[in-house]
Amino acid sequence: MAAQGLTAGSPRAWESVFQALGPLLPDRARQRTLGYKLHKLAEVLDADGLDDMYLRLISHWKDHPSLVVDAHEPPTVVTDRARWADLEDFTERMLFLDTVAYLPDDLLVKLDRASMGVGLEARVPLLDHRLVEFAWRVPLSMKLRDGAGKWLLRQVLYKYVPQALIDRPKMGFAVPLDVWLRGPLLEWADSLLDERRLREEGFFHPGPIRAKWAQHLSGRRDWQYDLWDILMFQAWLDEHKPAAFR
Repeated sequence: MAAQGLTAGSPRAWESVFQALGPLLPDRARQRTLGYKLHKLAEVLDADGLDDMYLRLISHWKDHPSLVVDAHEPPTVVTDRARWADLEDFTERMLFLDTVAYLPDDLLVKLDRASMGVGLEARVPLLDHRLVEFAWRVPLSMKLRDGAGKWLLRQVLYKYVPQALIDRPKMGFAVPLDVWLRGPLLEWADSLLDERRLREEGFFHPGPIRAKWAQHLSGRRDWQYDLWDILMFQAWLDEHKPAAFR
């Protein structure tokens, strides 16, 4: 019922509400894409435990067989619990999985491409193995305190950087895919997500993709990341498949 309530309004509708209530909200609630985050929360409310919740939070498409023809997800460190560190605390398990999967497979890949493209070294200081080892020895109470993350690092920064520059709402670097897909990229995306094309190529079941595409175009839901996954594969396929099949 809570999930249905959260998704009753579109992300844009929720953003309008938060914008109107802005002066009344605490600083922590003044974030970008709060509407999208509420919809993301709705998707994990029926998770089967905390570990399942984490898997849902880091996933886009969840029902792989309904999306990819003859789909079977190979085991990874995220899905194979035998490869997990022996950590009883759920928060520490999330930190571990982020360290061995999300960082090297996502964030650091993007950072390396952006920084090395201009000959800039950006990641070494905080990834020095001695600092990482020290961080894992620090108790969780010195990482999370009073609802704030990076507590110990913040205490160090306060000595050198004005606190007002540190204690601010988090600002991401995401591009407005949701708007682009309804605007300048609409024709390109619609061609790649054409139902007949998807069916003939034989990699995806068109039904769930077309459903999310329709919901996204209507503004009822924000499926920008789910659709972008498909669009990137389709764009790659369009570039590499034989000319006779284009």
